[in-house]
Amino acid sequence: MPLDNNIAKNRLLAALPSQELEDLFSELHPVSLSLRQVLYETGAPIDDVYFIQQGVASILTDMADGASIEVGMIGIEGIVGVAALLGATLSSHQAIVQIPGDALRMNAARCKAAFDQSAGVRRLALRFTESMLNLSAQTAACNRLHSIEQRCARWLLMASDRIGADVMPMTHEFLSTMLGVRRAGVTVTAQELQRSGLIRYHRGEVTIRDHDGLAESACECYRIDHDRFERSCWAP
Repeated sequence: MPLDNNIAKNRLLAALPSQELEDLFSELHPVSLSLRQVLYETGAPIDDVYFIQQGVASILTDMADGASIEVGMIGIEGIVGVAALLGATLSSHQAIVQIPGDALRMNAARCKAAFDQSAGVRRLALRFTESMLNLSAQTAACNRLHSIEQRCARWLLMASDRIGADVMPMTHEFLSTMLGVRRAGVTVTAQELQRSGLIRYHRGEVTIRDHDGLAESACECYRIDHDRFERSCWAP
């Protein structure tokens, strides 16, 4: 694809020198990401990778009883399917679009070839992988130690950071899946946040009305993630 300013929307791609980007990533294809679109099922082949330009994808772990919980969130800072660059051929998790947008898609095998060939690509991909491992570890601790209200506030703020906006599509059912809690608990929490003037929920859409106040309601994990996301410009 022709290289243009759209590349800069994805921070990982934007960190690559233009010549290296042109030589190694000439087969990037723009695609739309629709709400609830499944990018990978657990155990399915990783045929393509996605460099998100707008929107957010969730990485979910599925349990035997059908329950699932979010263990990772990816936006403009990274790549969905990075495990393929490390040699994986099957997905260990489900990846689903939680906020619609668009991405640049590339064949996973060709992307791995660029990873194998270029030290610069490896450096960026491995830094992003480390970031995702740290996010998963922080989320595990957060899920165990913090209240639903704190976690809900953290999740909404994390998503807002990644899309650069305070309005996002969201249902109580979907948010309960992300947080791994019962829908009734999310409904009560959302009502409390709305009564406090921190958010507005209407017809499947959440608006953050008081960003600073919501940050005060979130747990310490949000500040850690916010700082991590801000560092994801992947400067040398």
